[in-house]
Amino acid sequence: MKKFVLLFIGVIAMPSLFAQDITDAIRYSTDEVKGTARFRAMSGAFGALGGDMSAVSINPAGSAIFNNSHASVTLSNFNPENTVGYFGNTNLSSNSSFDLSQGGGAFVFRNTNSNSPWRKFVLGLAYEQTSNFDNDFFASGTNTNSIDSYFLANAQGKRLDQISRFEGESDSEAYGDIGATFGYPHQQAFLGFESFILEPEDINDDANTVYFSNIAPGTFNQEYSYVANGYNGKFTVNAAFQHENNLYLGLNLNSHFINYNRSTYLFEGNSNPGSLITEVGFENNLSVIGNGFSFQLGGIAKLSDILRLGLTYDSPTWYTISEETTQYLATVRDDNGGNITKTLNPQIINIFPDYKLQTPAKVTGSAAIILSKMGLISFDYSRKDYSKMKFKPESDSHFIDQNNIISSNLKVANTYRIGGELRHDQFSFRAGFKKEESPYEDEQFYGDLTGYSLGVGYSFGNAKLDLAYENSEREVDYQLFNVGLTDAARINTKNSDVTLSLSFKL
Repeated sequence: MKKFVLLFIGVIAMPSLFAQDITDAIRYSTDEVKGTARFRAMSGAFGALGGDMSAVSINPAGSAIFNNSHASVTLSNFNPENTVGYFGNTNLSSNSSFDLSQGGGAFVFRNTNSNSPWRKFVLGLAYEQTSNFDNDFFASGTNTNSIDSYFLANAQGKRLDQISRFEGESDSEAYGDIGATFGYPHQQAFLGFESFILEPEDINDDANTVYFSNIAPGTFNQEYSYVANGYNGKFTVNAAFQHENNLYLGLNLNSHFINYNRSTYLFEGNSNPGSLITEVGFENNLSVIGNGFSFQLGGIAKLSDILRLGLTYDSPTWYTISEETTQYLATVRDDNGGNITKTLNPQIINIFPDYKLQTPAKVTGSAAIILSKMGLISFDYSRKDYSKMKFKPESDSHFIDQNNIISSNLKVANTYRIGGELRHDQFSFRAGFKKEESPYEDEQFYGDLTGYSLGVGYSFGNAKLDLAYENSEREVDYQLFNVGLTDAARINTKNSDVTLSLSFKL
């Protein structure tokens, strides 16, 4: 009865964690420069400026710069272009998506007591997208390593009776029961064994723990497809104060959320002499939702009519994350000159226990020069120590290993942003530059991000319309699987974003 219910519902709860790793931690802890068009046109260099709803996300004291209540809404086009190199082959891909990337308002309350040094109080509410996960790429090449190494890595040391079907048991029933009883690595070993990729040293011994591959050594034509969508965003409640005419203080309370979906498919073919398995098709689907909390403290000091300084502390974000997976595997084996296809499509959703992720804190220092009504120049510097990230519970053996990998392979990453604005009548012309250092010790594996931005704005009096173009570039090595077939595709990603914002006084 238990097996029938599991198969009917198509969902199982896993006793052990899915293989969360350092790449997941980086994905959910890296912030992009999103927000209003004015903010993005100046590459986000707003820590000492304020007066913009997205500036509030950099320094919560920024809302106290507003003289009147203010609101804005932003639409963005996100366009990543990938150049993918894999064993001598190069493939190009691009994607495009539109999002409502920002919206919010700040409400200014002036102190009617003229003798008080506290001049105003500002309450703000805002939504902002911090990362866009919409992306796809295709990699192809001829490798000397096979996908069999992935299944072998998961199978070695596991008993044969823990990774195989019982008599009269269907593939779906066995996949579900093995996952519910032993966990995800056993499921991967089951897929490898039941698809005939793996062969036990002694097939008649249930206690067998040694396996070899039915795929002969040689060369392998591999094609790998990656499709992802989703976003990371936050809702913010902001409170800020103006003290006298030269000090602004603020607090943000942020509610974060993650929505991420990824589908990958590897096709491998070979004609190696002695190879029983000649084709493999392996699909993996991942669905992630998460929520978290963080806070920010910030201040802006107006040292003169020309110079402002800003300082912000961003707390870690404390996430709780849930993951689900589905899989599909098909093989073609040579049976005395004829081809036999084996398909494993369990139609089971693996639901894993929630886990926690603590991202690193960040400190940002800022300076801005205000050139009267002519324009301004602004600079931001941020410091973020990625080696302090942690998976939790820290007592979990897998997370102990991953946290050690994080502390050994990640480092402090500095971010530099500079932006300028020139005003003429109702027009404003803007430009910016940014550089985000790699969080990895090995910068060849995950490179620095550099980018520039341009923009223009027009003021209608109580309303403003702003347009921005931003271009950024980064090179990374994308590892196909976390064990076994760990070969990487080299990906150069160029993001070209166009942002349009409408802001107005309330």
